Amino acid sequence: MLLPASDTASIVQAAQRLASGSLVGMPTETVYGLAADAANATAVHRIFEAKGRPSDHPLIVHLAAGSGGQGWRAGVDHYAREVPPFAAALMQAFWPGPLTVILPRRSAVAAVAAGGQDSVGLRCPSHPVAQALLAAAARHGVNGVAAPSANRFGRVSPTTAAHVAEEFAALPEEDLLILDGGACPVGIESTIVDATRGHPVLLRPGMITSAQLEAACGLPVRSRDDAAPRASGTLESHYAPRAQVRLMDTKPLQAALDVLGSDARHIAIYAHSPLHAARGVAVRRMPLDAAQCAQELFAVLRELDATGVRLIWVETPPADAAWDGVRDRLQRAAA
Repeated sequence: MLLPASDTASIVQAAQRLASGSLVGMPTETVYGLAADAANATAVHRIFEAKGRPSDHPLIVHLAAGSGGQGWRAGVDHYAREVPPFAAALMQAFWPGPLTVILPRRSAVAAVAAGGQDSVGLRCPSHPVAQALLAAAARHGVNGVAAPSANRFGRVSPTTAAHVAEEFAALPEEDLLILDGGACPVGIESTIVDATRGHPVLLRPGMITSAQLEAACGLPVRSRDDAAPRASGTLESHYAPRAQVRLMDTKPLQAALDVLGSDARHIAIYAHSPLHAARGVAVRRMPLDAAQCAQELFAVLRELDATGVRLIWVETPPADAAWDGVRDRLQRAAA
């Protein structure tokens, strides 16, 4: 069931569905999430089942911002047994927004959503529809919503309500209510920072850069290591369309197109350089701005995949830090 998020009755109905243990497709500023009451183990299991996601691969719990945008503090205290000062500084700087912070978990809460780990990933989204739903759900006793991306596990993340409906078309309509809040403005998943080990560790890049994180918390941000907790979107292969994705530098990409000529019609191209391709080859121009590229990335991969091509060749994004999140998603899609 797909409902317009602009209708207050839709928000109320979705909140009631969450409180009753059902699933809701929820827009956030990053991607659409497949949401369930984080405290309801049966409902959270339904997320894993619907996505085909391993039950030990943790979900992120989304919190309401509350009055004045600072109401998330109560939610953090509900789920986390400890909040290091640098983690508090990051939340103060970037919440509501596209940042997930992993904290030591209170033993009595969200064990299923946490994938059995003693840590929990928390996020306060900035999307107004997500916040309206979280606030309405809280009035029904739902203190937090587990919501991974609303797609089959390992596939391209959804950035529109139509994408969610396509992903779960096989589910009976009564099993999934989808709130249509339009296209997601950020377009790739949140930056994830591990705050369980006394210093910030970047587990997944997003549109908040390491430099911004360091400026906010006053500590150097370390890179992911083998001791890091499991986290969403950190498997080597992820975000993949049916067609095989290949990252290529500009000159080899153009040379391959020149050699193949019209035989390249089974290939789709996503590139920021003005490449020359034979007639009939699907080519999409990649924006030169990282934020614009992130906003459209998953929708473009879905669009090119829908043409039935066997390969999607993507020009390697620029090397600067603003592109880290986009580059991460493309490298995993190509793995």
